[in-house]
Amino acid sequence: MSEPTYVLAVDQGTTSTRAILFDHSGSVVAVDQREHEQIFPRAGWVEHDGHEVWENTRMVIGGALGKANVNRSAVAAVGITNQRETTIVWDRTTGQPIANAIVWQDTRTGRLVEELAGDEGPRRYADRTGLPLATYFAGPKVRWLLDNVEGARERAMAGDLLFGTMDSWVLWNLTGGADGGLHITDVTNASRTLLMDLQTLQWDSDLCEAIGVPMSMLPQIRSSSEVYGVCHPGILDGVPVAGILGDQQAATFGQGCLERGMAKNTYGTGNFMLLNTGTEIVPSENGLLTTVCYRLGDEPAVYALEGSIAVTGSLIQWLRDNLDIISAAPEVERLARSVDDNGGAYVVPAFSGLFAPYWRPDARGAIVGLTRFVNRGHIARAALESTAYQTHDVLEAMNADSGVALTELKVDGGMTANDTLMQFQADILGVDVIRPVVAETTALGAAYAAGLAVGYWSSTDDIRANWQEGKRWSPVMDGGDRDRLLRGWDKAVQRTLDWVDEDVEQD
Repeated sequence: MSEPTYVLAVDQGTTSTRAILFDHSGSVVAVDQREHEQIFPRAGWVEHDGHEVWENTRMVIGGALGKANVNRSAVAAVGITNQRETTIVWDRTTGQPIANAIVWQDTRTGRLVEELAGDEGPRRYADRTGLPLATYFAGPKVRWLLDNVEGARERAMAGDLLFGTMDSWVLWNLTGGADGGLHITDVTNASRTLLMDLQTLQWDSDLCEAIGVPMSMLPQIRSSSEVYGVCHPGILDGVPVAGILGDQQAATFGQGCLERGMAKNTYGTGNFMLLNTGTEIVPSENGLLTTVCYRLGDEPAVYALEGSIAVTGSLIQWLRDNLDIISAAPEVERLARSVDDNGGAYVVPAFSGLFAPYWRPDARGAIVGLTRFVNRGHIARAALESTAYQTHDVLEAMNADSGVALTELKVDGGMTANDTLMQFQADILGVDVIRPVVAETTALGAAYAAGLAVGYWSSTDDIRANWQEGKRWSPVMDGGDRDRLLRGWDKAVQRTLDWVDEDVEQD
């Protein structure tokens, strides 16, 4: 029998699930993708149907293998990457979720995190977790489910319920589900829960007690690259699952940001910039997160500083689905290019508050600077520009925390296909912006983690060798124009703050 030819990555994202086959050069061989429903029960709430996500996962795995005209014998290993903080709780015996998954963008835990912060404030547990207390993270979402789904806390205390981020849900089902499925997560996903100690890389019993999550629910924490078990049953029966990385860490790994000081920015539903800080845990003084970047087997963990932006690509979806300004996401570039500038308009997409570097859950979205001159082209352009402005704010914080100004930025994700946005991004940052040949870096990172664990790739040197520059944008904007636009953006952000108070969005 011939040696397996490919590595399969399952990329369980916020809006869709994909399966991608990669060859040894890191090139895409076949891909299949299915969107899942975005459920909005009320303002600020965002949910996914766990059954739908798993069914889509099964479908895209079969779809990718079918498109490549291969079967499981061609697959050396499976890697998983996922939307990180999205939280699901299910019955360990039946495999039934007790409710829809609560998505990372969801803000229903706002009052809970304020209570948890108490007089010590949002950074009460930051020395152990690297994270502020915020609606973003998984731990408070678990607590909310236990407090609000009838009988859930009693079932959890009896040991009947399991909690996981979406990597754990996919892995559990891939490896047998209720019939012996593995309940595992990796260090990168565990570091997004507010329940793991960054130094020990283990669940912290004091944190679990304080937040109100029984430790019996928690998955075992493992490295990002090792053989966890094998798929069973199904079309991948017997294929090892050997890599797990949260989506942004996976993109960092796939971009080859393997040395301290290297950074990437992913443009997806939101934007996420990560700076590799090596084996050192670097606390942020400027509104960033300290997180695990990856851990390969028994090697020491590598850490990162992260700037998380909640709404970038999803703003374009909002223009399409809510305002009907465009009929398909790619149309936004043509519409934005129909005008010379933003016409004085700014869009601040604080749909879920503002994440890094502000961490203001009281903010809400706004379109400001409107005059009779502004048309839908200006709104489209302002929406695209908001992504670049938010990235600028994060990069300024990252430069301040690291003490070294980045001279170029590696980028990936769907929005990097938009040349207008990428040129504006380079102009606003004042540094070169570089997109690799293989833009599917999130899935590629998960594939690399899995392939390294089974010897498909011999070392991280193969990752470095595979990375190739695809396109580069250099800044051309006059410095005075850049400063004027950024002043306008700063004023727009200030207009969004303090919107949510006792009179707005009562539970």
